[in-house]
Amino acid sequence: MWNKIFSQLNLIRFGLAITSVAVILLFLPRADHQSFSFEENQPWKYPLLTADFDTPILRDSASVRKMRDSIDRVFVPFVKRDLEAEKTNMERFANIIQNHSSHEERTLLLKLLKQTYENGVLESKMYANVVTNGNRQLRLVEGNSGESKSVVAINAASMLSPARAFGRIDSIFSHEFHGGEGKMAPEIRKALNLCITPNIVTDSATDYKYRSQEYLNVTGAMGVIKKGQRIVDRGEIINPQIFTNLNTYLDMMNSRQAETRDHTYFIIGQGLYIILIYILLYCFMSLYRSRFFSDIRQMVFLMSFITLFVVFSIVMFEYVSNGIYLVPFAAVPVIILVFFDSRTAIFALLTTVLISTLVATYQFQFLFMELSVGLTATFSIRQLSRRSQLLRTAMLSFLAYTVTYFATCLLSEGNLSNFVPRIIGIFAINSVILSFAYILILVIEKIFGFTSTVTLVELSDINSPLLRRLAENAPGTFQHSMQVSTLATEAARAIGANTTLVRTGALYHDIGKMKSPVFFTENQHGVNPHAGLNPETSAQKIIAHVTDGLAMASKEKLPKVIKAFISQHHGKGITKYFYNTAVNENPDEVIDKSKFQYPGPNPQSKETAILMMADAVEAASRSLNDFTPDAINTLVDRIIDSQISDGLLKEAPISFRDVETVKDTFKKRLSTIYHSRVQYPEINRSTASAEAESEGQ
Repeated sequence: MWNKIFSQLNLIRFGLAITSVAVILLFLPRADHQSFSFEENQPWKYPLLTADFDTPILRDSASVRKMRDSIDRVFVPFVKRDLEAEKTNMERFANIIQNHSSHEERTLLLKLLKQTYENGVLESKMYANVVTNGNRQLRLVEGNSGESKSVVAINAASMLSPARAFGRIDSIFSHEFHGGEGKMAPEIRKALNLCITPNIVTDSATDYKYRSQEYLNVTGAMGVIKKGQRIVDRGEIINPQIFTNLNTYLDMMNSRQAETRDHTYFIIGQGLYIILIYILLYCFMSLYRSRFFSDIRQMVFLMSFITLFVVFSIVMFEYVSNGIYLVPFAAVPVIILVFFDSRTAIFALLTTVLISTLVATYQFQFLFMELSVGLTATFSIRQLSRRSQLLRTAMLSFLAYTVTYFATCLLSEGNLSNFVPRIIGIFAINSVILSFAYILILVIEKIFGFTSTVTLVELSDINSPLLRRLAENAPGTFQHSMQVSTLATEAARAIGANTTLVRTGALYHDIGKMKSPVFFTENQHGVNPHAGLNPETSAQKIIAHVTDGLAMASKEKLPKVIKAFISQHHGKGITKYFYNTAVNENPDEVIDKSKFQYPGPNPQSKETAILMMADAVEAASRSLNDFTPDAINTLVDRIIDSQISDGLLKEAPISFRDVETVKDTFKKRLSTIYHSRVQYPEINRSTASAEAESEGQ
């Protein structure tokens, strides 16, 4: 069974790695040559670029556009006459006005329409161009596709647009029949407007053919950059012509490589590179962070986070100029540190940066800068407990970016000729984005069910509603929890455990006592309700505070890690007072131990183990009559050794050396709390009388 579960877990981990590799390969660019990121009117930031092959020099886009506009202004359009449209419109117009006009009106209208078509009706756009350009010439193409075509130059001075033609006919008709004061009938106006359509239209095929020939003079090469000649040098301003030359060269390079190279091997190489990096990550996690490696949920988060960060870096590199330097790689160790530890955070940073190097232009510079900044962020925020820490980390990251950028500029050129001030602005934006990592931490907590240090610090505020209720309803338990929290935190610090987690868990471990606080000694004031109960019932009342506490924690939506302290702080221990009482009262009976046993489980982590020891020691210390160092030492040893002998700590990843360190910490702390105080001397009666007499005199 265990082998099957182990195999399934390994299969899931393997699937995570393969899925991550596939997603990253999907987004990686397919070019197997150095990529360049450049902008017009900005300096070229790379070394001297020379041509690997002859490259044509084409005009820049602004010049091409200007020359094409010039050609369009002087170009004489090719048109053809649409005889079918003339005939159809004449017949339609005659039929429509048959019943709406007199013979004289009809004769005049048909004559005017025919004359208009003979002169020519142009499309509105062509008419506007003819009038605007002042060139009244057109080239009329005669003949059909099946016949030999001929081109005749015609003058368009007498041609009109449909709107102009309508106005001309309307004006002549009104002047002829109404003395210029009236208008034609609405039916006639509507028919005339409908039947005036262009009969001189663009001959698209011929016009495109000759216009394209004119454009060739613009789009053709002006010269050639010979193989080995300079295209652009470092620091040179990329003017429009150089910008065009660069794009032409890179387009030709891509075309040549697409024809001559098989990208399959290149993709395989990229895949192997990523797989090797993931193998190193998996080896580290399995050997040195097995508790994280065995948790599938944490591995899903780690692999998903690295994958999405790398994909984001690729997208920023591809679509934003210098976009890869806008990616806050320092956020990787900061966020991983919150949910894992510093070594895992650093290894995650290495993994993310090494994979992202596949798209970086200057790989050495990229590696040096991002690793320096990421490590600076990691060292500056050992444990995130306040949002203000992110602001400090962001400022230190900006400083690290700036210093490393200066260093790489000096290293590559020996001077600051390659320094671009705009890059400093990009670093500033990067640092601002990093300061908002707090929001991403909250999102990750909700999605994966993790608990960050920030959340633990917020929960440990004794003014939180649940802890205030504990202080009001069970003040003795609240004071006990505060003392246990202090003891456990000191011990956790001594053995390198999570102090924030221990402190918070200790404050909440006994919240179940709020349901029936009077059954617990620290809340009693002279009256002991156990006096009238049998040992088994009393034990169940005591044991119930664990299940009641878990129910309250679920209702208040406390994190899973806090619930672990509630359920594990007694483990599967026995309520020895009531069990021993039951045995003593019934010497001839076999007492069922399970009725006096806590539900458990036993502590599963260093932190819950520390709490179990601190809880028992603090409670027992209240019963001491003698607070000498020997009495305290004996008490601590007896309590913790008893827990070990009962097997309550065998499931916790805590060593005997850690246990001894915890004991020493408890002994020192309790000796400080219960230290003997100096007894103030009393003034004897004879001395007091003498002082009173002297004051009276």
